[in-house]
Amino acid sequence: MNPRRKKRLLAVIAIIFGVGSAIGLMLYALQENINLFYTPTELIDGKGENKEKPFIGQKLRIGGMVVPGSVVRDEDSLDVSFKLMDTGPTVTIRYEGILPDLFREGQGIVAQGTLVEPNVIEAFEVLAKHDEEYMPPEVAEALKGIKHEKPKYNLNNEN
Repeated sequence: MNPRRKKRLLAVIAIIFGVGSAIGLMLYALQENINLFYTPTELIDGKGENKEKPFIGQKLRIGGMVVPGSVVRDEDSLDVSFKLMDTGPTVTIRYEGILPDLFREGQGIVAQGTLVEPNVIEAFEVLAKHDEEYMPPEVAEALKGIKHEKPKYNLNNEN
C-alpha cells in the first residue's frame, strides 16, 4: 500500500474512532440525567414487563394523589413530608421548600427528586395540578379509577 494512502486510512480511522468515542461518552453522561416517570405502585412493584425497579440514588419523577392526613410540616424549617398514592401502596415524599399554593391533601401532584430508600423520595421540586380539568397525561393514565375528594372548605366563603 502506498504510504500516502496509509496515512489517509489512519487519519480516517482516527476520526471515526474519535467521533464514536465522543458520542459514547455523551450518551453515558446523559443516561444519568434521564428522569423517568413512576407511579407509587410502579415504584414499589416495578415498571414494565420486566418489573424493573429504580435504584437508590436514581433521579425520577413520581405522580399521584396526596394521602389525606399525611402532610407533616416541621415547625422550625421548611421541611415537609407527605405520602403519595395511586391505586396501591403509598410512597413517602420529603421536600424542603415552599410548596405550591395549589398543594392540598387529596390533590394530584408530580414530584421530581432522588430515590433515597425503596419507598422514600427526597424531592427537589413539587408541582401541583393547576385546575380541576388539567392533569399531565402520564398521571391521568396512572390514576384512572381513583376517587378524587375535593377539599371540605370553601374558598369563596359561600355556604
